[in-house]
Amino acid sequence: MGKKEKVHKTNAARQLDRMKADYELIEYNADDGQIDGVSVAEKTGQEKATVFKTLVSTAGTGKYFVFVIPVDDELDLKKAAKAAGEKKIDMLHLKDLTDVTGYVRGGCSPLGMKKEFPTFIDESGAALERIVVSAGKRGLQMKLDPKVLAAAADAEFAPLVK
Repeated sequence: MGKKEKVHKTNAARQLDRMKADYELIEYNADDGQIDGVSVAEKTGQEKATVFKTLVSTAGTGKYFVFVIPVDDELDLKKAAKAAGEKKIDMLHLKDLTDVTGYVRGGCSPLGMKKEFPTFIDESGAALERIVVSAGKRGLQMKLDPKVLAAAADAEFAPLVK
């Protein structure tokens, strides 16, 4: 890990700063391309159960939803659609991720996207003391109280995984 003052603040971190929220930034080396959530948990020395990935889905043109789930789990699209109040949702195509969110794969944070989208955090996160999510760029995670994350993202906790 590098020196903290060298970390360039991301939109997600700036959003938490504006709220005067307590959070910790955690850097990791993403140069090897191992940017999946399980690898990130291992690289940062965090328990897999506390590290969550950010997934973006769509229910048709202009209707986007953000789901934050444990890195070791798979999003249940039926549960996700129910949480979002939609009949059906599909995962957003990777090619559209940057246009929709402003983020790249491996660096997609539930905070600081181009626009605010309805956001849902898997219910397992509510019981945790701290949750780890992307801070908005590859190689940078943020660790914070899940209730603070929910408040910052205007998110609801819901059952989302298979």
